[in-house]
Amino acid sequence: MPDAQTTARLAALRARMKETGTDLLALGPGPNMHWVAGFHPHADERPCLLLVTEDQAGFLMPVLNAAGSREETDLPFWTWADADGPDTALQLALAALGSTTARHIAVDEAMRADFALLILDAMPQATHGFARDTLGALRLRKDASEQAALRAESAIADTAMEAIFAAIRPGVTEADLATIARGIFKDHGATPMFTIVGAGGNGAFPHHHTGDTVLKTGDAVVIDIGARAGAFSSDITRMAVLGQGPADYDRVHAVVEAAVRAALDICRPGVRASALDRAARAVIEDAGYGPHFVHRLGHGMGLEGHEPPWISESSDTILEAGMVFSIEPGIYLEGRFGLRLEDIVILQDDGPEVLSRLDRSVFRAPA
Repeated sequence: MPDAQTTARLAALRARMKETGTDLLALGPGPNMHWVAGFHPHADERPCLLLVTEDQAGFLMPVLNAAGSREETDLPFWTWADADGPDTALQLALAALGSTTARHIAVDEAMRADFALLILDAMPQATHGFARDTLGALRLRKDASEQAALRAESAIADTAMEAIFAAIRPGVTEADLATIARGIFKDHGATPMFTIVGAGGNGAFPHHHTGDTVLKTGDAVVIDIGARAGAFSSDITRMAVLGQGPADYDRVHAVVEAAVRAALDICRPGVRASALDRAARAVIEDAGYGPHFVHRLGHGMGLEGHEPPWISESSDTILEAGMVFSIEPGIYLEGRFGLRLEDIVILQDDGPEVLSRLDRSVFRAPA
């Protein structure tokens, strides 16, 4: 018997499948499978699928992973060994699930292409689409337990950011500061995902590869860090300067802060995601820096560090309570400095809940 969470999520998923005319959903090891079943087996080249129909669910499972996976779920397994291959086990699974004549299949867009082709080739009569229309729509809204986990992750990231601030001084390297952040994350039981530290001109590269650049007086420093503890992760970007910072830094910082506030001010259920991007982008364009804001305003957060909803000019997503996403406008001045301010928000009925307790003002390190 599946646990209460899996039972509830399967019920919600089946309701969504009925709405979309989906007879069979096939998920590979990863976030989508984890959302439904509460775990996923080791992901490798051996086909492993969670198959969900209107009234049943079960796993195509490599024998290699069966014993360990059985400790996590009571759903049925159709196992296969390396010596035999998965084809026979898949046919048995489809027959047992009543899916051999399925008319429409949704496949996990994040799983391996050869896994997807295995299921599609086994059911040539069916049309197919992606899981984003069924399970993806459910993952957009985080429940109370998911929101609590994201708040806990944010608190750890705040602590790591404060440790970086305390260590900033002329002569340390980007890598030194990244090492400090990783140490704090590990001390709190979190696995570092990224530690971007971009000093001076390096900050003008939004996804700078942290290196051995030495911080010096006058530098502006972009600090973008995140880690994962359990199923969820964190993401925060703040700024520091050594001494006074570059010429006109304060003006640029004020523009980016105003862009954050413009997006937060209209962030409400029922608003299109594109409206948030446009509101922030208008502030930056009006200040004359439009060409230097080179990415979308934000991305969703949950089981993946980047997931829907996408907060971009082209997004038609209507924001709903329970959605979690970043607001992170930036201005990148090549050869000089970059400036990005990022907060993760949970959209509540009355507006955005900003997860970080750190304000977005620049940290001024002694020169």
